[in-house]
Amino acid sequence: MFDLNDQERITDLLMTEKKMSNNYDTFASECVHPKLKDAFLNALTQGQAIQCDLFSAAQSRGWYQTTPADGTQINQAYQKFSAMS
Repeated sequence: MFDLNDQERITDLLMTEKKMSNNYDTFASECVHPKLKDAFLNALTQGQAIQCDLFSAAQSRGWYQTTPADGTQINQAYQKFSAMS
């Protein structure tokens, strides 16, 4: 057995929560039973909150770096997704 350090542990938990969020989203969108669908959506919401906390913890420790988007990138993304709706 091997021991994980804090960075590895948080990264593993974050990746697990991302996968579970994808699964809950799929399960909810394909579910016909209203109460079960609500349970999946509740699990999705809880998982996303946990994911946000893990991301914040990793980012505050410098383990998950993001690059700020410039104005051009933001406008391109906005135009792309606006055209989809």
